[in-house]
Amino acid sequence: MSAVSAYRGKEDIRTVAMIGCGLIGGMWAAYFLHCGLDVRAWDPAPDGERQLAGFVDSGLHDLEAVGSSSRPRGRLIWCSSIEEAVAGADYVQENAPEKVPLKQSLLAGIDAALPADVVIGSSTSSFPASLLQAQCGSPERVIVAHPFNPPHLVPLVELVGGERGAPVAIDAAYGFFESIGKVPVRIAREAVGHLANRMSAALWREAVNIVAEGIASVEDVDRAIRHGPGLRWAVEGPHMLYHLGGGEGGLEAYLEHLGPAQEARWATLGTPLLDAETKRKLIEGMRAEVAGRSMSELKWRRDRLLIGILRLLADDEAAK
Repeated sequence: MSAVSAYRGKEDIRTVAMIGCGLIGGMWAAYFLHCGLDVRAWDPAPDGERQLAGFVDSGLHDLEAVGSSSRPRGRLIWCSSIEEAVAGADYVQENAPEKVPLKQSLLAGIDAALPADVVIGSSTSSFPASLLQAQCGSPERVIVAHPFNPPHLVPLVELVGGERGAPVAIDAAYGFFESIGKVPVRIAREAVGHLANRMSAALWREAVNIVAEGIASVEDVDRAIRHGPGLRWAVEGPHMLYHLGGGEGGLEAYLEHLGPAQEARWATLGTPLLDAETKRKLIEGMRAEVAGRSMSELKWRRDRLLIGILRLLADDEAAK
């Protein structure tokens, strides 16, 4: 049962504490600052402040390319301790490395230092909320708030409360993220990898299987997705696309007439092992596809194209 009847939400959150300021935390910080929120940041790295400044500058540049914010930019405040960072925070985002004991200890310390009505979100990509809450005195306000990478550009935030998370804490986080332009989704039941990463893993499993079985190359698998279903996935989700694929009868007609064919395809999907030979094929195939481009070049291209897609989606939303 929640210790409070309501948590600070979109009307109350003016300052966010950022605990852990690597790539994920740094880009989260850039997004919050772009939205006009003050960010109080802490990271244990000796050069954490310098590293964060680099991430923030890069992230803000990308966000300005997507579109200017209607709010004045927030203030970035570097703090020397967790306690200093969370002082006065209306919401906390934790971004520590994916190590359960580290996150449990860190979240317990944050929980002990905060007023009871402040929600704590974890960026964990896979751990269940109930596992992270284990050492907290107020587990009901500790939730998963998982962004999709890169977090400053991709709108999705997955919210998981687990068995002990308070529905009102999820509601507060949902309203907050929605108010700053994110697209939150509620995960009703805990699952490893939450929602989007599970779906991504399912696709990549078959992508690996296709390469392992010699059906197509690494590059051709990527080309097929980029120039085929990937374009549609930027517009609609899988259920809606199959509904559209059913013609005037929609999903009901699709399931009635093409359901058996779909089941037949499912039966042929593989369960590859990442053995030495499969890894060799994947690595060599990726080297061929990369064709000498650096990681920074690849990331720049990814983010430039994401910005273009986000602009189109924003134009569509504005036209409604």
